[in-house]
Amino acid sequence: WVLLVRKGYQDTDPAPRTAVVTKMKGSAVAGERGAGWQLWDAVDQAWPPQGENVLFLVTNFITTAKQTQGTCPESPSVLEATCTEDADCPVGNTVVHGNGIKTGKCIMFNTTHSTCEIYGWCPVENNTLPRKPLLDEAENFTLFIKNTVHFTKFNFSKCNTLQTNDPTYFKSCTYDAFLNPFCPVFRVRDMVEAAGENFGDLALLGGSIGVRIEWDCNLDHSAALCQPQYSFSLQDRRYNFRTASYYWDSQKQLYRNLLKFYGIRFDISVHGQAGKFSIIPTAVSFGTGIAFFGVATVVCDLVLLYLDTKADMYWKEKFEEVR
Repeated sequence: WVLLVRKGYQDTDPAPRTAVVTKMKGSAVAGERGAGWQLWDAVDQAWPPQGENVLFLVTNFITTAKQTQGTCPESPSVLEATCTEDADCPVGNTVVHGNGIKTGKCIMFNTTHSTCEIYGWCPVENNTLPRKPLLDEAENFTLFIKNTVHFTKFNFSKCNTLQTNDPTYFKSCTYDAFLNPFCPVFRVRDMVEAAGENFGDLALLGGSIGVRIEWDCNLDHSAALCQPQYSFSLQDRRYNFRTASYYWDSQKQLYRNLLKFYGIRFDISVHGQAGKFSIIPTAVSFGTGIAFFGVATVVCDLVLLYLDTKADMYWKEKFEEVR
C-alpha cells in the first residue's frame, strides 16, 4: 500500500520556487448620462495595474472634493466629536477616529447637530455610501495570472500558460475548468462566484478573495500532464483604503481630492509538490514493508502458540474431570 498507493517509490520535492505575474484589463464608467461620465480603466481601477501576488480592484468609491487645510465642524458620525458647549472640546485634543485637532469651540454642523470645531482638511470626509456599486461593470474585468513553478530537486519547470503560436489566444480566451482549463485569463465575476459570493454584494463594501494555485506533478509521466488546479475562497468581507490627489490653485492654495476606495482584493498563493522514481525511497519502502510483514508473521505465530497452549490446558482439565 505504501509502495504503490502512496508512491513510496518516488522521491518528492514539496517546496517549489514560484513566480506570479498578474495583469488586469477592462473599463467601466461612473456618473450619470449627460452629466459628466468618467471613464475608469485598469490603470485607474486596479492597484497596481500590473502586480504580483496581490491585486486590488476598485468597485465603489466615495469622493470628498476640494479639501483644504483650515477649520470646520467635525462630522457628527464621529461619536467623540458631539458637544453641547465649548468645554466639551478641549483645545489641542485629537478627535479619536476623527479628522483633526479640536480648536476649543463647539459649533453647529447643521440644523440638528453640534460638533467640535477642528483644524484639519476641510470639509471633513464625506461618508455617504452609494446604494449600489458605482463601478459594477468591473465584474467583466479580466485578470491574467501567469505562474511559473520550478522544482529544484528535479530541475523541472512549468508555466501555467498554454504554449501556442497564436498571438490572439490570450486576448480571446477565458478560463473554464472544463472547456478551457489551460487559459490563465479569469473573469472577475467568475472568480467571485467560485468563492461562493455574489459580485454585487461584495462590490458594495469590498472584500478579499483568495486564489490558490495547486501543482501536483508526477514526473514519471509526461510533463504535459503536470497542470495547475485553481480554487477560490472568500477571505474577508469589507475592504477599503483612502488615497488623495493634491493640487495648487491660482492663488497658491493647496487642495486635495480625497477618495475612499472599496473593492476586491485578490490574494494569490501557489502550492505544489512533484514526485519522481528514485531507488533510495523504493528500497526504504520495500524494506519497511518486508519488516512489517515479518513482524506480523511473528505476532501471528505467537498468537497461535498461545491459543494452542490454552487449548491443551482446557482438554487436560476435561480429561481429569472424566477420570
